[in-house]
Parts: sequence; C-alpha cells; structure tokens
Amino acid sequence: MKKAIDHVAKSDPRFAALIKRARRFDLVANKLVRPFDALAESIAYQQLSGKAAATIFGRVRALYGKRKWLDPELVLKTPDEKLRACGLSRSKTAALKDLAAKTLDGTVPARRELLRMADEEIIERLTSVRGIGRWTVEMLLLFELGRLDVWPVADYGVQKGFAKTFGRRKLPTTKQFARIGEKWRPYRSVAAWYFWRALDAPKTAETKSRFD
Repeated sequence: MKKAIDHVAKSDPRFAALIKRARRFDLVANKLVRPFDALAESIAYQQLSGKAAATIFGRVRALYGKRKWLDPELVLKTPDEKLRACGLSRSKTAALKDLAAKTLDGTVPARRELLRMADEEIIERLTSVRGIGRWTVEMLLLFELGRLDVWPVADYGVQKGFAKTFGRRKLPTTKQFARIGEKWRPYRSVAAWYFWRALDAPKTAETKSRFD
C-alpha cells in the first residue's frame, strides 16, 4: 500500500499535497464478495438515491426470506410482477433476470474464478449482462476486489477531483483522461481514490487561485 501511495505522490507536488491532507487510501479486497449479489445491488441502485434504492433492494431480498445470499435460480423463477411490486422498473427487472441467467450459465464467474481473472477479462464478461456497463464493473473491481490499477475515465467525480487538484477549468475528455492516467499506472486506483477525496479535502492556496 505504501509503495502504491508513494508512486502516485511522486508524480507531482500537488498530488503529494492532496495525499497529505486527505483520508488515506484504504481499499482492500472483500473476501466475501459474490458477483451475483454485488451486481444485483448495483442494478437496483442505478439512477436512484441511496435511500430509495436501499428500500427497493431490501424488498427484493425479503422475497427470499432470511437467506444471506441471493440465489440466482430462485430469482430467475420469480414472476416479474413480484419483482416489479418491490419497486424495480421493467428494465431493471429484465436486467436482474439476465444477470441470474448468465450467473447460472457461467458467463458471470463465481467468486473464486473472479479472483483469478484479469481486470479487462472481468469487464468483458460482466458487461455482457443487460444493464451492466463498464463503470459498474470498474466500481466492483475497485471497491469489492480491491484492484489497484483501475482507471474509471468516465467517472465525473474522478474527473472533477483531477481538475480541482491540478487547477484545470475544463474537465478532460475520456480519451484525454485515459492518456493522463498512464502516469499513475500500475496504481491508477490510488489516483482515482484521491481524486474522489479531493472533492472533500480543503483547497491549498495554490489550487484555489488556479481553479476558482
């Protein structure tokens, strides 16, 4: 962890200053992550506030009693009307059913297989599921698998944090951001983390004068 943080800090004095004043990078792999459950929750949360999504997903889970984990076979057998009654939209219901089907046929890997796979291989497999885009999988890689070289170029918060840190008035395009991120490889997750934190951290005098 220290090696990764030092690598990013040495890239620019302004980045080093951000690291000193922000919460320390602390992402670690979740050893209990189950791809089906994590992605099902992501589907429920899409385009909703956290509170509303949590309520809806709680209703979905309640359909299956006190099970610790969702069972894709049971989800697939659940009538659409029951899932819709929980608050899922028609498109989210279809996405959840597709996720269940692709989990059962092996397209969505089990946890053990997932841990052995490369990032891009995971992205390719999981984005074949209806309603699951690259950003959703990148968040899984970052926050559930603790992968250190994920660079979510389309994430507004990361782009905004970059602009704030380096005094940019305009946000980079995704192509520009992909090139910029190369300087932090193989620890681009650390860079992304601190750019998120930059939105919470106070501005330095230099950054404030350049950005405002």
